[in-house]
Amino acid sequence: MAGISVMTGTPLETAQDKEQDSAAETTFAAAVAAFAAGQDAQCRAGLEFEEVPAPKRLAPYATAVAATVQRGEVDVAWGRLVLLYDPDGQQGWEGFFRLVAYVRADVEPEMAADPLLGEVGWSWLAEALDAQVPGYTAPSGTVTRVITEGFGAKRDEVPLTGFELRASWSPTGPGHQHGFAATGDTGVLDLPAHIAAWCDCMSAAAGLEPPGTRAMRQPGHG
Repeated sequence: MAGISVMTGTPLETAQDKEQDSAAETTFAAAVAAFAAGQDAQCRAGLEFEEVPAPKRLAPYATAVAATVQRGEVDVAWGRLVLLYDPDGQQGWEGFFRLVAYVRADVEPEMAADPLLGEVGWSWLAEALDAQVPGYTAPSGTVTRVITEGFGAKRDEVPLTGFELRASWSPTGPGHQHGFAATGDTGVLDLPAHIAAWCDCMSAAAGLEPPGTRAMRQPGHG
């Protein structure tokens, strides 16, 4: 009836809901701590982290970090990594956690024109994950070539070419790389290892060629 609100569920169900919410908050707090530990473990020259707001509509719980890769004093790659947690899981996740990554880097015009850029760019992330994490499943993403041109007052600026990778995947425990792993154990998932893989991907996109990744630049460049 209009103007009347009712509380659904029995008192027992309400208590159970509160208990489930508390468990979810505890699990996510552990995930956030692991996320922070992963950043601390990536103290390397030319890599700077920055806290950024997490998206609010993708999952009940989320945290995010951004990073910049520098060569000398020049920014050469940028990235963002979002950790999502839904205690009920979501379709396509094959688990309770999902990582959403973004990587952008400037590349030479001839590399941006290479028809293999998408395949090689995706391999930067795949090889980093294979080398670093205990397991992952349901990877998905896109690779985009970016050309920035100036017009009007900016018409004399040299066009810039870039690479953008948008990807997501679900962290799993050892032995579950290609299967379902509905676990909330952040220790088993080793979230710091996923941050390491994302950082390796950014470094590769920047042309720094970390171990375990394919060459990012054509000979004589970078």
